[in-house]
Amino acid sequence: MSEIVLSTAYLPNIQYFRALTQNGGAEIEQWESFPKQSFRNRCVILTEGGPMSLSIPVVKANSKQLTKDVRISYTENWQPKHWHAITSAYNSSPYFEYFKSDFEVFYKQKFEYLCDYNARLTSLVLDILGIKASIRHTDEYRKTEEIAASGKTDLRDLIHPKVEQTEGIAYYTQKPYPQVFDCKIDFEPNMSIIDLVFNIGEEAKWYLRK
Repeated sequence: MSEIVLSTAYLPNIQYFRALTQNGGAEIEQWESFPKQSFRNRCVILTEGGPMSLSIPVVKANSKQLTKDVRISYTENWQPKHWHAITSAYNSSPYFEYFKSDFEVFYKQKFEYLCDYNARLTSLVLDILGIKASIRHTDEYRKTEEIAASGKTDLRDLIHPKVEQTEGIAYYTQKPYPQVFDCKIDFEPNMSIIDLVFNIGEEAKWYLRK
């Protein structure tokens, strides 16, 4: 049985994957009311100019729409823009050429639901790194107190762009690793998992376990 509950996330950050790796999996929330300005449809990559947010536009609905029902919008033609940003940021990284075709397909085919798109990307990263993790989606919404009573840890809103993180709290770490632009800018912790994968390849698995 998984010990943590996470939100769905677009190319989740290192903190998210450390939680997944060190717990051997997680439950992914899908019955919540979809919140705005979270990592559910946003990731952060590292460019020459510093961190850059990439957001997936979603079809607007009422404020009580469940996360599992959120559809991806393609009216803004976001896929080529995201892939161009990723390529520009990482084409000189040690492992970009090795893994780029695995990720590029996600910017050429369309998925209807955000949860499905995120799940497939997360599974890809786990497969690339050879990490075995049991992942299932929740079958009902539970409050934090209910999750705690079941012996699990609620990380749904702790791993959030507006929540300040501290070393060792909720699997966050500032432990450095080589980054593409480290000769120009200071180390940036907790970027999207692709920052770790493109920079150190399969060694990312050991980084996530520490």
